[in-house]
Amino acid sequence: MNHPLAEAIIAQARSRKLAPAALQLDYGAHDGRISILEPFLGKSGWLTLSLLTVESLNQAEDHLVFSAIDDDEQPLEQDVASRLLSLPGTVSQGVDSVDNAERLEAITNLRQQALGRVISERNSRFFEAEAEKLNGWADDQLASAERALTETKRRIRELRNQAVKVTSMEEQARIQSDIRDAERRQRKLRQEIFEVEDQILAKRDELVESVRGMLKQSVSTSPLFTIRWTLTGAQKQSEERLG
Repeated sequence: MNHPLAEAIIAQARSRKLAPAALQLDYGAHDGRISILEPFLGKSGWLTLSLLTVESLNQAEDHLVFSAIDDDEQPLEQDVASRLLSLPGTVSQGVDSVDNAERLEAITNLRQQALGRVISERNSRFFEAEAEKLNGWADDQLASAERALTETKRRIRELRNQAVKVTSMEEQARIQSDIRDAERRQRKLRQEIFEVEDQILAKRDELVESVRGMLKQSVSTSPLFTIRWTLTGAQKQSEERLG
């Protein structure tokens, strides 16, 4: 499917303008049972297939939206409509006009809205997970730097207490040198904490921009085809009952 030739063929097929047509779908010619279709044997209706494209953050995702009704104007579930098109069939004739076009359009709109909610909820869960990972990373980074800073401060206090007690000039010089090194480390650690906080802010800005990008998503719908379907063929018995 990802081969350039296959992609070109699919793009060419999708670009065709297909006139409405009547299709006779033969359930009996299908190998095996499709139980969700058996209640519709002998029935007819209408089916529209649309392509929903959602673009955001330089990415696009496509979804097929099936909208179908029977002649009693009862809507068919998405999986029922899609399984209809898995059956062998023949085009019996063209169709001059589409009955219940407004009903089909209303079903399409409802399913597009439902799909939009699913995409939004999925994106929301994704960003919640990303925010949790960012918070965990930030806590770890700050905790590590702050522990090192706390330890250095404790070391400086110990050295200062030692400096008060010693009388040897040589020992005093050594302790003061250690204090100087520890204070330099303290300043360095404080700077590292500022740098970590800057990194956290930068990563949080990236996350916020991603959320804004998803909110600016572009949604478009392209009708692919409409058919007048008739489902023929006998209901099949299961192999288990046949023994």
